[in-house]
Amino acid sequence: MNTYQADKNGYYGEFGGAYIPEILHRCVTELQNTYLQVIESEEFKKEFDQLLQDYVGRPSPLYLAKRLSEKYGCRIYLKREDLNHTGAHKINNTIGQILLARKMGKTRIIAETGAGQHGVATATVCALMNMECIVYMGKTDVARQHVNVQKMKMLGAEVRPVTSGNMTLKDATNEAIRDWCCNPSDTYYIIGSTVGPHPYPDMVARLQSVISEEIKKQLLLKEGRDYPDYLIACVGGGSNAAGTIYHYLDDERVKIVLAEAGGLGIESGQSAATIQLGSVGILHGTKSLVMQSEDGQIEEPYSISAGLDYPGIGPMHANLAATKRATILAVNDDEALEAAFELTRIEGIIPALESAHALGALSKVDFKPTDVVVLTLSGRGDKDMDTFIKAM
Repeated sequence: MNTYQADKNGYYGEFGGAYIPEILHRCVTELQNTYLQVIESEEFKKEFDQLLQDYVGRPSPLYLAKRLSEKYGCRIYLKREDLNHTGAHKINNTIGQILLARKMGKTRIIAETGAGQHGVATATVCALMNMECIVYMGKTDVARQHVNVQKMKMLGAEVRPVTSGNMTLKDATNEAIRDWCCNPSDTYYIIGSTVGPHPYPDMVARLQSVISEEIKKQLLLKEGRDYPDYLIACVGGGSNAAGTIYHYLDDERVKIVLAEAGGLGIESGQSAATIQLGSVGILHGTKSLVMQSEDGQIEEPYSISAGLDYPGIGPMHANLAATKRATILAVNDDEALEAAFELTRIEGIIPALESAHALGALSKVDFKPTDVVVLTLSGRGDKDMDTFIKAM
């Protein structure tokens, strides 16, 4: 059977794999050899599920947004990841990875963050598990997400501002990888998205797949069937999208729509629409679609949303685009802002700017009145209030 899941070497079609410096070979191989036996063990599942329930507050609700549905002429359900502890889907993954790190005997945790949600989620689980935590964050993002920076510090993490490149997510990731190279024996790197060398894309997707697992059960109760006609999610590195679609990847009845950050427009030179603008290349240890110049230099992405401001894409999503399994739409800054204000006014929910890109895709799809649509609201808008206030 044709599958859109990763093969045993971490490839999704032609994308994926582990392209790493020799110094990291041992760390990555150790992780590849360990992750499945740990996360598939009964002991892990029991502790993971318990923490998701009692600490994170799962299952997150599947909410029928009546006024939004009326506007777009279909039945739109919002998967409310914004209601999780720490305000986004990121916590699902960090809890899973910290349990794995502990099992592997690691004592020092590093992470990268753009919008700060993954940094907060990592600092949160490190506080919970009493582990040292260092978060790398581009200086640009430190400025625009200062509330999240304060939260990380309050949780006991050390935030290291990165001043190379355009000082955003890509640069933070570079620094985190450098740190890992220097401290391989005691350090575990919690990657926040479905990017990086194998096994990260597959591992993060599996840990986030609790989202689609819940969607199946919740839809069955609400609609009498366990699959929607459409799944919609925003995609930067792609972890909330991977979690949303995981259990539906091979179900061709379900149409997948992924919204990437168009920035000021894909022709503007100020965009983060990697699938539209990228070509095959290697970034941060994986083969995927990358925004790069003709001679292979990584180009600086731009998005109003710090969490989508990445010049690559997870290999799962690159493959879904290449095989036409998913429809990829670029949603520009102004469309995302408009969608955020619309949801706020008609449903009383302030979404994160990342999620607003998924909402911005609604007007670009031709729905039928009978269509059941599930859109993942990956995070809440508290962290983006400064941007929203400026836009008002």
